[in-house]
Amino acid sequence: MCGIVGYVGPQSALDVVLAGLKRLEYRGYDSAGVALPADGGLATAKRAGKLVNLDKELSERPLPAATTGIGHTRWATHGGPTDSNAHPHVDNAGRVAVVHNGIIENFAPLRAELEERGHTLASETDTEVVAHLLAEEFSAHPDLAEAMRRVCRRLEGAFTLVAVHADAPGVVVGARRNSPLVVGLGDGESFLASDVAAFIAHTREAVELGQDQVVELSRDGVTVTGFDGAPADVRAYHIDWDASAAEKGGYDYFMLKEIAEQPKAVADTLLGRIDGSGTLSLDEVRIPAGVLRELDKVVIIACGTAFHAGLIAKYAIEHWTRVPCEVELASEFRYRDPILDQRSLVVAVSQSGETMDTLMAVRHAREQGARVLAICNTNGSTIPRESDAVLYTHAGPEVAVASTKAFLTQLVACYLVALYLGQVRGTQYGDEIRAVVRDLSRVPEAVERVLGTMEPVRELARSLAHKDTVLFLGRHVGHPVALEGALKLKELAYMHAEGFAAGELKHGPIALIEEDLPVVVVVPSPRGRSVLHDKIVSNIQEIRARGARTIVIAEEGDEAVVPYADHLVRVPATPTLLQPLVTTVPLQVFACELATARGNEVDQPRNLAKSVTVE
Repeated sequence: MCGIVGYVGPQSALDVVLAGLKRLEYRGYDSAGVALPADGGLATAKRAGKLVNLDKELSERPLPAATTGIGHTRWATHGGPTDSNAHPHVDNAGRVAVVHNGIIENFAPLRAELEERGHTLASETDTEVVAHLLAEEFSAHPDLAEAMRRVCRRLEGAFTLVAVHADAPGVVVGARRNSPLVVGLGDGESFLASDVAAFIAHTREAVELGQDQVVELSRDGVTVTGFDGAPADVRAYHIDWDASAAEKGGYDYFMLKEIAEQPKAVADTLLGRIDGSGTLSLDEVRIPAGVLRELDKVVIIACGTAFHAGLIAKYAIEHWTRVPCEVELASEFRYRDPILDQRSLVVAVSQSGETMDTLMAVRHAREQGARVLAICNTNGSTIPRESDAVLYTHAGPEVAVASTKAFLTQLVACYLVALYLGQVRGTQYGDEIRAVVRDLSRVPEAVERVLGTMEPVRELARSLAHKDTVLFLGRHVGHPVALEGALKLKELAYMHAEGFAAGELKHGPIALIEEDLPVVVVVPSPRGRSVLHDKIVSNIQEIRARGARTIVIAEEGDEAVVPYADHLVRVPATPTLLQPLVTTVPLQVFACELATARGNEVDQPRNLAKSVTVE
């Protein structure tokens, strides 16, 4: 995933582009660059490393004034993070500049063709091939949008491309296939970006480009066509958050801000889901009730943190609907020839709505005749648009790479889907659904209480900053929470961390236990599933007897764990199925603080990007 910005209008293009790149730096931070058509030529600057390196370059060697420009922050795929591999890439004459997100899968034969025709390519990237091809096409057809369409018809893979040309100084052209690109519609100005955050300070009116479309921005407006040149229908929408939502708001890190925003994010995701009669009403879920009643299987597809939300959702769906539910890694889904038909519901969970593995799995599911319901945080993104129905979470922008509030709101959305299926299928009565919804409505306050008691967790994290390994154990819905806690520690602290089902401890993992090894244990409530609670207390005793340092997350009032906890973290009492909404929060704080203590970059962990838009 990379950050892309384009601008045409009356303002300083460099100022607009750089401000947009700063908002998109979470999407890529291996290198950055800009290109401006100016003074009859093309002015460019690019540097490896973070955006500050480009800022320094521009302060030492300023570029000429321009009102058209493009910029890029890179997450490396082809070629390492070097100055020469940084975007934009230009042709040999230095007349055309291109920035790119995605992978051009057939770049090798295209590069060979170009080199046979005498082109010299200066980088290891697949992107540079496009710059040379565009230069050739523009020479034969001096219309940048037409040149882009001709080039795109030759490309294979997933890509967003944005280009400028010295001979078309008031034009920016973009194209997309399986990769995000959104247009911002301002007053006498237009924007292109891989995320609306880049231009939200200027306009909240946007258009999401469709599959295989080319957009041309000029002072005269915006024109969208297909790769074949045919005019394209576009759908404008209003962005329902403002620029302040994408700022740190006084926090040291976006992640800290986003952890603190979780009570509001959960409340917003629940807002408007119950009608006046107390019936669950999901307006975006436009799959006919008759279809939902005939389902014989639900399959959840997701990646990373969203996959863990799916694992928790499985318990709720099967418990409330009595329909079998499978949870699949989206990256593996279509390669194992899954069994799907018209009686299957596939639930695709993706914060960005652009996760490439999940998008390809959605397309495969629809080819098999399954209905697809997307759970997503980003209005107008690709996965919801290609699904039969969508349930939007309302977390607001999540900038930190490690997901926090998106995860909790995905959980809430999954619970709502499970309850809705139970309501439609008649496996849950109205009073039962209203009782769960009441419990959900109390979660924002419960999360707020957890956040107010986290200083001991921060102190504990700082004391463990020198450790090499932390293990996590859980049972039932606590097992996916353990997996999520371990993932957060891997992402942020670069530590060896593993999550295990506590019942599997004796089947191998107990061999890892040694003196003073930190083990985090997520304890289920002793109230509804007492057998689970008793068994995990036994697990705690087993690992403590072997010298482990036990860090126990348990609900208020659970005294049975006290004798066996070296460190006890209390959370409010919550129904078993909903408990992950409170037990996950201390693990987020723990990972963030431990990473900070180790001197790591919290918002932008090494080698990671916010949304993986390539397979």
